[in-house]
Amino acid sequence: MTDNVDDYEDVTGYTLSSDREAELLAKQTECTFIWANRDGFPVGVIMNYVFADGRFWLTASGQRKRIAAVRRDPRVSIALTSRGAGIATSQSLTYKGRGIVHDDDRTKQWFYPLLAAAVRPGDAAKQQAFASFLDSPRRVVVEVVPEQRIGFDSDAMFKATPSAAPD
Repeated sequence: MTDNVDDYEDVTGYTLSSDREAELLAKQTECTFIWANRDGFPVGVIMNYVFADGRFWLTASGQRKRIAAVRRDPRVSIALTSRGAGIATSQSLTYKGRGIVHDDDRTKQWFYPLLAAAVRPGDAAKQQAFASFLDSPRRVVVEVVPEQRIGFDSDAMFKATPSAAPD
């Protein structure tokens, strides 16, 4: 079998299919959440998330600088990979979107148990304990509405370049 491309200069053709995107979003629970600080520099931290209703949902204490930053400038990004998600191949997704900060009890009440179930699967007692620790006075929920997606799938790349594929 011969490779049908010359190099990896342009990898835009190796995008993640919608089926694989859905699998990655369902299995992964961590992302890098990225915002702009007051000086316009991008800053990011690793956070747990839930993907529900076509949106990302995350939480942090309201005194965190990222929350003030999202309130000031809602343009954010989320990046995630298949690492640690039980997916055999390398996949990644990046989304550009708008962040909305929620501090209402209604949002917190449905979100905390959903996040707890995602990060403590199969253990109802641990889920309940985790959700109760989240319920603190200054905690907020950040909803990220995706506007643009960039996906990558190493399977697609290695099908085009089998001589470079891992064994």
